[in-house]
Amino acid sequence: MKTLASADLKVIKNWMYRNARPLDLARWKFHFEAGGVEAVLEALAAYQNEDGGFGHALEADAWNPHSSPIQTATAVERLLEVHFQDNSHPAVQGILKYLDSGAEMDGNTWMNVVASFNDYPHAPWWHTTSSSTARSIFNPTAILAGFILRFADRDSRLYERGLGIAKELEELFLQDPHIEMHPLLCVVKLLECIGEAGVQEQFAYTELNAAAGKRITELLERNASDWSGYSCKPSFFIKTRESLGFTDNAVLLEKELDYTLDIRNQEGVWDLTWSWDGFEQAFAISENWWKASIVIEKLLFLRAFGRLG
Repeated sequence: MKTLASADLKVIKNWMYRNARPLDLARWKFHFEAGGVEAVLEALAAYQNEDGGFGHALEADAWNPHSSPIQTATAVERLLEVHFQDNSHPAVQGILKYLDSGAEMDGNTWMNVVASFNDYPHAPWWHTTSSSTARSIFNPTAILAGFILRFADRDSRLYERGLGIAKELEELFLQDPHIEMHPLLCVVKLLECIGEAGVQEQFAYTELNAAAGKRITELLERNASDWSGYSCKPSFFIKTRESLGFTDNAVLLEKELDYTLDIRNQEGVWDLTWSWDGFEQAFAISENWWKASIVIEKLLFLRAFGRLG
C-alpha cells in the first residue's frame, strides 16, 4: 500500500511555511502540529467585516472585500472544520448578525453571486452572468441554514427562519435529488449540521441521507484518467469512513488514494485543476492560496485512510 513518506511530509510542511496565508498556516498547525483553535479564529477574523459577514477573498476565487453569502459560507466551513462549539464567540455572533440582517437574500435564499463580485478580480463562475452549475438554490443557502440550526438561539426569530429554510430545501431535494456536485456538497453539510444540532427528528433525516448517498455514487467519475481535470472524485464527498458514500465506493476511493500520492508536482504539493480567464496577476496569487488549502485537504484525506507514513 502506497503511503506518503515522512521526508515528503517535511517537504510539504516547509512549502506551507513559505507560501500559506496565515489562516491556512493556522489550519495546518491545528491539524498536523497540535496547534490551537484560537489561532485559526484569530486569522479568520481578518476576513470578517463590521456587518458580521466575510469577504476579502476568503474564498480565494473572489477578491470582493465586501461581505457576501459565499464568503460567509466559507467561514462557516472553516468553523465546522475545527469542530468549533462556542456559540458566544464574536465570529459566530457576527455571522448570525449578518444572516439575521437579510442582506444579499432573494426571498428565502442567500444569493450565490452578488453584483459587487464583478468589481474585483474573480473567477468567471463568480461573475453575475455566469451559468455555472455551482449556481444553485442550495449553494450557499444550505450551509448557512445549517449554521443557523447549529449555532442560533433556539428561541430566536433567526432560528425559526433557518429551520423553515432548511425544511424548504429538504422538500426540494427529496423531490429532485439530481443536483450537481457543489450544491450536493452544501446539502451534505446541512445534514451534518442537523446531526450536530440534534434536530434530526424535525426532518426526514434517514431519507435525506439515503438520497444524498445515492446521488454521490451517481456523480463520481469512475475513470481515473479523467481526474486530472474538473471532475467529481470520491474525496470531494468522502472524507472519512463515516462519510456518506464510503461503503458503496470504497474500492474507487482506494484508487484515488494511490492517485493522490502519484500526482504531487515538483514542489511536492498538488496543482489546481482549474484556472481563471483574465486577472492573471490576481490568479497567480490565488493559485498559491488554493494550493495551501489543497495541501490540507489532501493530507487530511490521506491520514483518514491510513496513507501517511
